Amino acid sequence: GFVAVVGGPRGLSPVYTLGSRISSRSYRNPFGPCRRHSNRLGVRSGVTSEMGTDEPQHNSGDRNASTEFDTLLENRSLSPYPSSDKQPSPRVSEPENDDAHVVLDNPNIENGSIQDQQPSIQSTLSAMLIPALWPERVKVVSMCFLSFIICNMDRINVSVAIIPMSEYYGWSQSTVGIVQSSFFWGYVTTQILGGYYAQKLGGKLVLGAGVVAWSLMTLLTPIAASSALPVLLVARVLLGVGEGVAMPSMNQMISTWVPRQERSRSLSLIYSGMYMGSVLGLLLCPHLISSFGWPSVFYSFGTVGFLWFALWQFGIASSPESCPGISPQELAYIEQGTNLGKRTTNYQGIPWKTLLSSREAWAINVSHFCCTWGYFVLLSWLPTYFHSRLGFELSASSFLSILPWLAMFIFANIGGFLADLMITRGMPVTVVRKLMQTIGFMGPAVMLAGVAYTSSATLAVCFMTAALGLGSFSQSGVYSNHQDIGPQYAGVLLGISNTFAALPGIIGVALTGFILDATGGSWNTVFGIAIFFYLLGTVVFNVFATGERVF
Repeated sequence: GFVAVVGGPRGLSPVYTLGSRISSRSYRNPFGPCRRHSNRLGVRSGVTSEMGTDEPQHNSGDRNASTEFDTLLENRSLSPYPSSDKQPSPRVSEPENDDAHVVLDNPNIENGSIQDQQPSIQSTLSAMLIPALWPERVKVVSMCFLSFIICNMDRINVSVAIIPMSEYYGWSQSTVGIVQSSFFWGYVTTQILGGYYAQKLGGKLVLGAGVVAWSLMTLLTPIAASSALPVLLVARVLLGVGEGVAMPSMNQMISTWVPRQERSRSLSLIYSGMYMGSVLGLLLCPHLISSFGWPSVFYSFGTVGFLWFALWQFGIASSPESCPGISPQELAYIEQGTNLGKRTTNYQGIPWKTLLSSREAWAINVSHFCCTWGYFVLLSWLPTYFHSRLGFELSASSFLSILPWLAMFIFANIGGFLADLMITRGMPVTVVRKLMQTIGFMGPAVMLAGVAYTSSATLAVCFMTAALGLGSFSQSGVYSNHQDIGPQYAGVLLGISNTFAALPGIIGVALTGFILDATGGSWNTVFGIAIFFYLLGTVVFNVFATGERVF
């Protein structure tokens, strides 16, 4: 007998055996950079090998058997792409016996014989659940999703910890508002810079550096708070500097890796990571605070970011062309779907004047600002609202605050799926984006009006949950629109619009504190301002936005 070793489905390197012997199977590191196993043919009994042995003479029967064997190899993969190799499957010679079998997966060995196996449900599930078997773009999207979970965990932890912190340090509501808004002072400064350097150096490097920066500041927050209020504000500003590069650098990665027909659901999944981060943060913070004190929140959450960075650094490539293990089929699919073709590694500059003077880009900028006014205000003040307005205890307040973010996680992915489905079935991208964004604006506006005029705590929670859940349809609207109008400059466009979108974090979050102090806790005023911006955004986006490529 003899053994043919070929590249396996999505990263497996199984040994396909002819005859009665089986060689071992090898696997690559699930999260390591994909190491491409080139097709190689190791042959016993003097059969041809790339490693070089003498080739016996073939007859016509040999060639027919070889053709059948090649056909089986071409159909061996369980993934959408037949092979992770750059080379076609090699031709092999027929062995001397006629009872050769090709083992596709998990061969059964009984008394030295081999039984043919067809792909089973178990092997198909393995292809879905084992990261080593995923397409490379799925790994990129998954890691970006995890980074956004960590991003919002480190952002929202202070909105829960601020309650015992303010009691311990004797802060007023105005001081609480300043502490929470100080994050955005740094956040706004790195939006455009993040997009610029992501375009110049690559999204992988910039996003990785951002995660390290904000994780370090999270770890140092308790030390800064115990030193002095100005030191805490500096730490919060630097945390914002780190998180400010997350969206632009992620957008650059996705515009490089994800085809247009998969973009809505990919971006919706990644952005929903922020909502899942809020869920996890609000769920874990009260337990950590009650068990270990409020500093434990920052120590534990900060550590998670460094663990993510290790996986990101050694497991993800900056672009499809630089990934050592991407299959030629997936590479061609990505290049065709991104409309970028072969990308050059040389930095080619950014047309700033064109980007800043485009009507379509300004539609995104204004809409993004309107979208995040309600989002940031609610993100920062929701636990306080449940605690002070509705009278819930800290643990109950944090638990109820989970519901809106969980709704956002679910609805964001539903919206992404529906948007891609409509685009795939031929609906114009412009229509899809405007439809999704209209839901993302008008849904929260109606629900917040219900919150403002209800006296029932139960209804208030339901309305707030529905408001944020429907608002997450924006992930398939304005948040996906940057890559529609300018995929090559998606990171920069997102950086520009997110600079405007960060202003509500500075103005709105601090203003909310002053409004509550000045009015004796008038939440209706807070919600009324948010409703106004939702209505303004609806008009601007529907009149001026487009889903067609502009740049």
